[in-house]
Amino acid sequence: MVVLTDRVQRRLTIETGEISQDTTTIRSLDWDRDRFDIEFGLQNGTTYNSYLIRGEKTALVDTSHEKFRQLYLDTLHGIIEPAEIDYLIISHTEPDHSGLVKDVLQLAPQATVVGAKVAIQFLEDLVHRPFQRQIVKNGDKLDLGNGHVLEFVSAPNLHWPDTIFTYDHKTQVLFTCDAFGMHYCSDKTFDEDLAAIEEDYHFYYECLMAPNARSVLGAMKRMADLGEITTIATGHGPLLRHNLVELTGRYRQWSQAQAKAETTVAVFYFSDYGYSDRLSQAIAYGITKTGVAVEMMDLKFAEPQEARELVSQAAGIVIGAPPTSGFGATTAEAAISTILAAVTNKQSIGLFESGGGDDVSIYPLRSKFLELGLKEAFPNILIKEMPTEGTYKLCDEAGTDLGQWLTRDKAIKQMKSLDNELDKALGRISGGLYIITAKKGDASSAMLASWVAQASFKPFGLTIAVAKDRAIEALMHVGDRFVLNVLEEGNYQALMKHFLKRFPPGADRFAGVNTQPASNGCPILTDAVAYLECQVASRMECSDHWIVYATIDAGRVSNPDALPAVHHRKVGNHY
Repeated sequence: MVVLTDRVQRRLTIETGEISQDTTTIRSLDWDRDRFDIEFGLQNGTTYNSYLIRGEKTALVDTSHEKFRQLYLDTLHGIIEPAEIDYLIISHTEPDHSGLVKDVLQLAPQATVVGAKVAIQFLEDLVHRPFQRQIVKNGDKLDLGNGHVLEFVSAPNLHWPDTIFTYDHKTQVLFTCDAFGMHYCSDKTFDEDLAAIEEDYHFYYECLMAPNARSVLGAMKRMADLGEITTIATGHGPLLRHNLVELTGRYRQWSQAQAKAETTVAVFYFSDYGYSDRLSQAIAYGITKTGVAVEMMDLKFAEPQEARELVSQAAGIVIGAPPTSGFGATTAEAAISTILAAVTNKQSIGLFESGGGDDVSIYPLRSKFLELGLKEAFPNILIKEMPTEGTYKLCDEAGTDLGQWLTRDKAIKQMKSLDNELDKALGRISGGLYIITAKKGDASSAMLASWVAQASFKPFGLTIAVAKDRAIEALMHVGDRFVLNVLEEGNYQALMKHFLKRFPPGADRFAGVNTQPASNGCPILTDAVAYLECQVASRMECSDHWIVYATIDAGRVSNPDALPAVHHRKVGNHY
């Protein structure tokens, strides 16, 4: 193991190991990463996995994040002389996997870069020097000798437009980069402990793969033609071997559920420009929480016919502003013209800046869509500086608003469909009235809750049912902290009215409300009769809610003589 600790005491380590015959993994372990991509929860670090396959010729599959530059290159030198690398296989060009491609090619200029056509185009902008290249398509093979025949699987949008999988027919190892991975850092190379990783695995899927569920199913169908797969060598987290069938089965189940959604939103973004990919993923994540499917398309490579077909199927459209110049700008301009020509006045539109500094102005674009009769699903999202937790939270909420708007008629219909007597009987289950408040970084949220119950004595614990499309849900993952504020009987109307109103994306939910900070950093409502400081310990998924179990760290009653408010409903099929 090689260890590096930087100035802020973040632990960066490298581990290597043999995962199969002639196959070595180089795992870059980032133990203390703060937040990755659009994720707000699960602070379990991450890994960036790279692989060496030795036949008569040698292939390196992916590199690592640039923060590991010296560690990774030193480790690579310790395993192999770079001049012996014949092929550098690029699963996709997202910087956390291709951040050291330029460095590796300086050490191994003789190596042939293998990747999808789109990946090679990306690398030309990244490397800025000539290099040997081999473009591969689905089903193409590369013979390394000694039985190591590599077959490539096209897997676009998982979660980058140029993604390919690589299958070694000799070892039956499938290298999948982001797909089937998770942000989970440990010294265990494989997935022995399913209970320890399944929460991270599911959350990773929700954030990065659910918006591309149809692409997941397409890739899995192509995987089935490869033959037996004994190991999935992921780009992040532990490799799948012990629970491979179970975990790939979950991907299929989750993706099939997403793909069956009756309503679809088309999200157009511009890969590797500004923060377009990250922001679009955050919006898409918010949309999928409402049960609406998402189809993502990269404006940099969008074919007019494909864009037209996608728009024709979509009830809503989201567009991230592309750059005004540079590689792909002309293609993006043509795609946007195609979109404008294909939309109808029954669709909804949302626009966001990409934050690259050279964005196409979204104001005239907004005017054009509104003139065509489209409804604006959320106000323009304007990026003036590097996105923070609050920025991604705003995008998440904007996507949820869009999804809720598109499913409003279905929601009303479902409210009316439940058997009348059952509906009334279920409504007789009473609850309390509480405000859940949470804060993480510059992102904060709150919600009115009544489905709260004490769940344990040792330790003190409680459960809360949180609807999947609630804005606060992204701040209530394992390890997150919140405050449960108990409302007072006869003195709750003002707070209830405030937190029941619909807030626009990114709005300050605590404006005009008296608060004070708890020791865990979350707001305490001054007018609450009592409060409990809590930390999420686990979550259980239900059809439309998460059951959050949290342990209680501290609490206080502000008025011992006051009684808590009680909530009685008349019906059981909505709040």
